[in-house]
Amino acid sequence: MVKTYNEDEIKEMLPHRDPFLFVEKLEILEDGVEGVGYKSITMAQDFFRGHFPNNPIMPGVLQIEAMAQVAGCVVIENMPNYKNDKKGVFFMSVDGVKFRKPVVPDTMLKMHVRKIKERGKVFVFEGKAYLGDTICSEATFTAMITG
Repeated sequence: MVKTYNEDEIKEMLPHRDPFLFVEKLEILEDGVEGVGYKSITMAQDFFRGHFPNNPIMPGVLQIEAMAQVAGCVVIENMPNYKNDKKGVFFMSVDGVKFRKPVVPDTMLKMHVRKIKERGKVFVFEGKAYLGDTICSEATFTAMITG
């Protein structure tokens, strides 16, 4: 059964806040393993003021950050007492990054992540970001849960 979380519930899992929270809706497809996050990309996002004013494109590093935030939620949501423990999620490495299509305003970014490895508090995820059915970016990333 898919579990769905709104932005307020996501804020209970992650320390990120505007303008650096890139997940508005979350679906957990498999507890502790797989999830999908969504972010409505609008011209109101701060990064569009400088990247690039006449050709607004969401920075690729923020797409990777968005996928990592979804992965953090997938892991933290599965931990007992996550609402009370205030866990942190920190990048350790990012590999195999590919940017395939620009992410522009007035689109819905869909981030699909799946855990491929876990050792203690270290997790490896594969992530893909989509616009519709088209992959716009992908990466494998390693992160550590603290706290």
